[in-house]
Amino acid sequence: MPKKDRSKSKHSLEYINSEDIGKFLKIARQDNYIYYIYFKTLIETGMRKGEAAALQRKDIDLKNRTIAINKSLDFQRDPGEEVFGNTKTYHSERTIKITESFAKELQAHMKWINDNKMVFNEIYDHDLDLVFCREKGDPLPKSSLFNALKRILKKAEIENIPIHGLRHTHAVLLLEADQSMKFIQERLGHKNISITSDVYAHISEKLENKSVDSFENYINSILS
Repeated sequence: MPKKDRSKSKHSLEYINSEDIGKFLKIARQDNYIYYIYFKTLIETGMRKGEAAALQRKDIDLKNRTIAINKSLDFQRDPGEEVFGNTKTYHSERTIKITESFAKELQAHMKWINDNKMVFNEIYDHDLDLVFCREKGDPLPKSSLFNALKRILKKAEIENIPIHGLRHTHAVLLLEADQSMKFIQERLGHKNISITSDVYAHISEKLENKSVDSFENYINSILS
């Protein structure tokens, strides 16, 4: 069997361009609140879809602005089976810092959860205590998330990408903000830095060329 063309996968990385993120989130908010806050979390944190869907209230420390990632939602589970599974690898278990503005938004989201708990009371799934869930506290189905993302991207006139593309979007934003590969590796929960470098090498090279061009323009302005 021929070996997989790894260079092709690097050059076809799917993500939302930074200039389109605002439009995407605005339309997501108009479409449905829970999908908006879930998709925004993926963009803000770089979590995998199952990691975000498995977050419980106890995993979020708003005072210190941290999120503990220690499990994943099993979207393929059969009725009656355990809802939570392990993260992708041991190294995927991590605690990440979030921005102050996003922490405030999550704080408002907690109020949304509390309101639903009061409204639905006994039929609310208090045991799971999920952060991202339907109004009665039950997990978000993978199919609903997939359909919502596709619908929102179409409305925003953005090329269709998989949910995992929002994780890539976060990584690209970090690169654009001049964050190191080591920082990105630890934030995404990759086993080693070579995985991170391999996936985002094309984007990193593009940004590096842009930086060199900017430096050249600056040097030329001094010497001219």
